[in-house]
Amino acid sequence: MTVIETHDLVKAFGKLKALDGLDLNVEAGQVFGFIGPNGAGKTTTIRTLLGVYKATSGTATVFGQDAWKDAVSIHEQVAYVPGDVNLWPTMSGGEVIDFFLRLRDGSGAAYAAAQARREELLKNFELDPTKKCRSYSKGNRQKVALVAALASDTDLYIFDEPTSGLDPLMEKVFQNYVAEIKAAGKTIFLSSHILSEVERLCDTVGIIRKGKLVEHGTLEELRQRWEVKGEALPSLEEVFMKQYGDEIHSDEGDEENELHKSIFAQYMPKKKAGDR
Repeated sequence: MTVIETHDLVKAFGKLKALDGLDLNVEAGQVFGFIGPNGAGKTTTIRTLLGVYKATSGTATVFGQDAWKDAVSIHEQVAYVPGDVNLWPTMSGGEVIDFFLRLRDGSGAAYAAAQARREELLKNFELDPTKKCRSYSKGNRQKVALVAALASDTDLYIFDEPTSGLDPLMEKVFQNYVAEIKAAGKTIFLSSHILSEVERLCDTVGIIRKGKLVEHGTLEELRQRWEVKGEALPSLEEVFMKQYGDEIHSDEGDEENELHKSIFAQYMPKKKAGDR
């Protein structure tokens, strides 16, 4: 079963094409790694799949449903963690987690199961849920989002730089949960700059460049494609750097990143005097 599919997907911000004919396919039960240079279109892809952005042209479907028209229905089957988490400053982390769990699971048996899972996650991620969100570091804000997402029993998990701000020990905790989700047959869409993490966790990898998917396949297929005769098979990081190293330190994509910031700034919780 195909869970995520895009065909000739275009998303333009004025004259800038953040996505330029993106063709993508993710099957049920896969852990799909989505990588590319800054500004390549990774976050735009995710936000289009979630129905936050409306595609300029082309198609994007999740569970066979239109990502824009059927966004509400799709969200019932998706857990999402962004790379830059903004929380309500006057609420505690536990209150935020409970709020999201009630939105998804109501107050029945599913909510009770999510609450039990929540306690386990809080312990393993070493998060104090009683603290106000304004007192949290970036890493702890990220933990709140991860606990809320991982506590839910859902069909598709979308992670956009999920370990941003986490220390190596917490990164390992996250990776263990991804392995657990994978074993349960769930589908995971993982965008990450930590290529060793993608290499360790993902079955299939897609590499996006300038809004187009330029590489796609299993890790073994990508490594063999870029193998140099007489040398050991390259790592995913070596594959990535061989083709895209010239863009890693460029300013390309900054315009897209600034557009994301300006679009979402008006919806983010506003800081008040005394907030940190």
